[in-house]
Amino acid sequence: MSHQSLEEPSLEEAKAFIQEALSRRRMLLVVGNCMVDYEGRASSKLDWGERLLVVKSDGSVMVHRPTGYEPVNWQPPGSIFHVEFEDGKLKIRATRLQPKEVLNIFFDRVYHVFSAELRDEGEFSMYVTEMDMQKALLTMPELVEEGFQPLAAEKELGESGFLDILGQDSQGNLVVVEIKRNPAGREAVLQLERYVKTLREKTGKQVRGVIVAPEIRREAQGLLAALKLEFRQVSPRRCYEVLKAGKGRKLSEFI
Repeated sequence: MSHQSLEEPSLEEAKAFIQEALSRRRMLLVVGNCMVDYEGRASSKLDWGERLLVVKSDGSVMVHRPTGYEPVNWQPPGSIFHVEFEDGKLKIRATRLQPKEVLNIFFDRVYHVFSAELRDEGEFSMYVTEMDMQKALLTMPELVEEGFQPLAAEKELGESGFLDILGQDSQGNLVVVEIKRNPAGREAVLQLERYVKTLREKTGKQVRGVIVAPEIRREAQGLLAALKLEFRQVSPRRCYEVLKAGKGRKLSEFI
């Protein structure tokens, strides 16, 4: 493993280190005092505090507080980065193009920066099927997004096949959810695009398409954006936790 680190760097030193790591798509860890602004489907502000910033080689971003295992702010894979100074603070901007989301992370002090080229080809196995993931999403629809309401599961769409979940968003738009228990590739994106196109033709309504998977492969990210489809990161482990807890709602409560 090739790795580099700096202890107590100046903001100028941290900026150069971070730019180099991001340009080489290395795993990046930044520990320091930061503030976070988010603009996208909603907006949020996280005031100043000491936190850990994690940027992975696929462009995913997580901001962790000192406690808890879930990030307080995050961006899925495929983020575009820009590093600069603003009002004397070190600013890291992570932008997602589709849908448009911007995460601005400001540091006024950096305690430690670390980057590494990690190799991990091991296969993760968990005995959660796509049907189990479907049950988890029906049990907890907010895993797709806030305000999402399932309407049907395994809905037949003629020759196009069966929809994993058909629902509607908070604006009343139809939403087709395609579930993959493994990283989603181009084939999954094209499959979802066929479903969305067919449903639009059948209903004459606005239809959104969302892939739910643990991650989306790099070669599929551009196609996803070009077709104006969306991705929600949901891991089999999270679905397992939902099913194990046995909490939530059943499909019959929505229809």
